[in-house]
Amino acid sequence: MNQKPKVIVSAPLPADLRERLAARCEIVDVPTGQNPAETVPAALREQIVGMVCTMRTKVDQALLDAFPALTVSSNFAVGFDNVDLAAATRRKVLICNTPGVLDGAVADVTIGLMLCLARNLVAGDAFVRSGEWTKGAFPLTRDIRGKTLGLLGMGRIGRVVARAAHAFDMKVVYHNRRQDPQADGLATYVERDELFKVSDVLSVHIPLSAETRHSVGQRELALMKPSAYLINTARGPVIDEAALIEALRAGTIAGAGLDVMEQEPLPAASPLCQLPNVVLQAHVGSATHETRRAMIDLAVANLMDALGNKTPQAMVNPEVWQARA
Repeated sequence: MNQKPKVIVSAPLPADLRERLAARCEIVDVPTGQNPAETVPAALREQIVGMVCTMRTKVDQALLDAFPALTVSSNFAVGFDNVDLAAATRRKVLICNTPGVLDGAVADVTIGLMLCLARNLVAGDAFVRSGEWTKGAFPLTRDIRGKTLGLLGMGRIGRVVARAAHAFDMKVVYHNRRQDPQADGLATYVERDELFKVSDVLSVHIPLSAETRHSVGQRELALMKPSAYLINTARGPVIDEAALIEALRAGTIAGAGLDVMEQEPLPAASPLCQLPNVVLQAHVGSATHETRRAMIDLAVANLMDALGNKTPQAMVNPEVWQARA
């Protein structure tokens, strides 16, 4: 009888999905966020061929060295900035992720932050609860209809946001490294500086990499209208947070809606928590029951497909799979 392949599970699995995986593989549990190299016994590490994990697991050179038989690591996330992709590719370790299934949920939070900022909904709730409404009217807010939404990054999520923005009669412009044929009819391509200059709301939808870290900084913020809002549901370090805080304090821009920050969880002492022109969320873009279930389903399916010599649905470095074939 063939021995089941051993796989690390360092992500929350629903009972039915765990049962399905256990029928095919021997599961080695690692608490979410803990380093598998420090948790899995040395004798067992050499037998691990697969892993499903969250963004809190660093798939770096040290982990790859600790698990020499690893062939696939499946992220329970669309992002993969927890992975040293070059090192994984050199070691012929396939990296998978969960794109597509969370696009709508993240887009919903993007639109929600835009509405909260323009209509000052968070302060409006506090205004009613505190009894201030009995003393006078709430200050006027701003329309988003007819305004310009700028998308920095026009991938799957950006396209969903663009479609939603059309329901608000917004003009949509975008900037990518290259024009996206799938954006035709949804948004108009503009140069990067122009995007910051013309947008009434600028929403960030680019992945985190060495090239994009702090790529939205003091220079870009200075190009924006003083009435404009900045929204980030991508990755916190894409924006230079210190420069953003200074721009918010100085009135260089009108406000910011952030689902992601440079430090997560965000400490209460952060200046962002004290600024009245900021709306904050706890990195909840994909945090719905339906979306998280779809994500973990895909993450496990990617793992099992790769181990079963079936092409996974979502691969970050497909060249590894092609080389195997």
